[in-house]
Amino acid sequence: MSPPSPARRSSVLSLPLLLLTLTAAAASEEEFTEELLLRPLPDRKALSHFHFRSATPPPAAASGLHHHLFPKAISQLVQRFHISELELSFTQGRWNYETWGGSDPLSADNAKPPGVELWAVFDLPFADIDATWKNLTHTLSGLFCASINFLESSTAFSAPRWGFKSNEGNLRYGALPREAVCTENLTPWLKLLPCRDKAGIASLLYRPSIYKGYYHSQKLKLTSSQTGAIILDQSLTVVLQPNTSKSKQLHSTGGKLQPSWSMEHLFNRKLLGKCLVSRSSRIFVEIEKGILLKSGSEVSWRNKFFELSTAPDRVLKELDHLEVQSSSLHEYDLSNYNDDKPLDVGIIWKLPLIWSCSPAPYNARRFLMGSGNERGSIALSFLSTDLNKQLPGSSNDCSIKAVVLQLFPWYVKIFYHSLQIVIDGSSKAASEVLDMIHVTPSEDKLSPGTLEMLLRFPCSMQSATLILDFDKGFLHIDEYPPDANQGFDIPSALVSFPDFNSSRKYPEMDPMFVSPLLENFKEDNVVKSYTEVLLVPLTTPDFSMPYNVITFTCTVLALYFGSLLNALRRRIGEEECRLRKAAVKPALIPLLLARLRGHKVDPSESESSPASPVGLKQLVKVALVAIVAVVFHYLSNS
Repeated sequence: MSPPSPARRSSVLSLPLLLLTLTAAAASEEEFTEELLLRPLPDRKALSHFHFRSATPPPAAASGLHHHLFPKAISQLVQRFHISELELSFTQGRWNYETWGGSDPLSADNAKPPGVELWAVFDLPFADIDATWKNLTHTLSGLFCASINFLESSTAFSAPRWGFKSNEGNLRYGALPREAVCTENLTPWLKLLPCRDKAGIASLLYRPSIYKGYYHSQKLKLTSSQTGAIILDQSLTVVLQPNTSKSKQLHSTGGKLQPSWSMEHLFNRKLLGKCLVSRSSRIFVEIEKGILLKSGSEVSWRNKFFELSTAPDRVLKELDHLEVQSSSLHEYDLSNYNDDKPLDVGIIWKLPLIWSCSPAPYNARRFLMGSGNERGSIALSFLSTDLNKQLPGSSNDCSIKAVVLQLFPWYVKIFYHSLQIVIDGSSKAASEVLDMIHVTPSEDKLSPGTLEMLLRFPCSMQSATLILDFDKGFLHIDEYPPDANQGFDIPSALVSFPDFNSSRKYPEMDPMFVSPLLENFKEDNVVKSYTEVLLVPLTTPDFSMPYNVITFTCTVLALYFGSLLNALRRRIGEEECRLRKAAVKPALIPLLLARLRGHKVDPSESESSPASPVGLKQLVKVALVAIVAVVFHYLSNS
């Protein structure tokens, strides 16, 4: 075979080079960033917030439908179901708003209700949204190995208008409060990352350390534009208890310990470097406003109360929406660290210190009232935290808005006209507090009930309570879950405060500085909080009675058919032989007794009248038939 010509050889060599160039060009358009925020909490715990962002340009600017960094499954999901926005969260535990804060961007955007919460905005005609939602739940259920497909039923999701997010009727919202969260949900979530948990910040996600925390919430948020560009934000928020046995310094204040901690103590893993395909890899240590005020230091990472174990690369001063310094961020760039120089940043306490996080304007709680399995009441209480005093120009005539969204299952029949409002111990008319209300009544076995309210409280208010009466419905026996006696869950209520903003500003930040985490903090996020999940006991049938009837019936039938099958399958010769043996053995007994007494007995007399068991066998069969007849008569009448 003759060697290829020079022209052909150049074309053969240029083809791989061209493919490599196109691959590099396409990969350069897609971006991936990883960030971690660490924060000490007042109750001896530590907050860790992981944030990953993957972005892809419009398909026309990329190499077809192929992706290098962006997960292809998410791209297909957006294109198949025409999703404009989507957010899915898996949460274990409840966020402690009183201790961990409620007005900062992290708690306002990443504190989620227990279980699964899913909402999506579709770019589709109104008639096609419900069917698309059902297909979407099945797809997400298989993608994340969860029971999200239970949200396909019309009794499990709703379409809020403005209580959750302003929309034009193309938003669907659903929640599964009882959904358990485990590693089966975290593993597919990590598979969406380019480096998974093998390198970079995600390598700190050691399963035993993550799931032993007090609060764990993993979230996935999608945002797509009209041109086809998609932004995928993955965040994981964990509240951990530092390992005090490994901590070197412990100080007590009022009986409370303040343990020193580091990343290796929290996650039992060492951070050796960044993910190679990430555009930026950073770690932030946040020192809150309460610590700065107590320590008398604004941006110092070392003072008489505490110090960071590693000097930061940069310190960012954070301002809230009132242009007041709220905290400071100490930045660490992972590009400066590798296997030979690992990063193990932490905080070392020198003196005891007590501080508090910035709360929401009101602490919202929800609880049940009443007794019995027929009627009850749901109470939503608001307790002031005196945050309204920080509002500019606040006076006694000012008011604070609160938007409430509650979803009720169809078997909890709410009487919306029974709304009672009590402020500071005195009853108020609904017209004095209620500005807007939107009610979607529930339909039996078809759709849940939705309540959206816009409340206006006076700034001087200290406490308020809203009470709604309800009746408990009856379910079909097939609709009860296996653990029906445990009770039925009502999803958490969402309370948002439009007058309060959780945004943060960073005036000292370089315009070329790219940080998706801090960009989210700059957005105008409304302060919001979730209430507890309610557990409502319903009237349940006695599931033991069908079990007892089935057990008794099956026992009788087994005895009858067992004996009948035994009689039919037994051979005649074997039966005759068994009867002879049964007749001969009783005949030998009189002979043995006579010989013992010394009398002579003729054996022919004993053989003339053998004991036959035929009469006893017939009696047993008649008794079994009678029992079976009685059972069938009982079942037919029942």
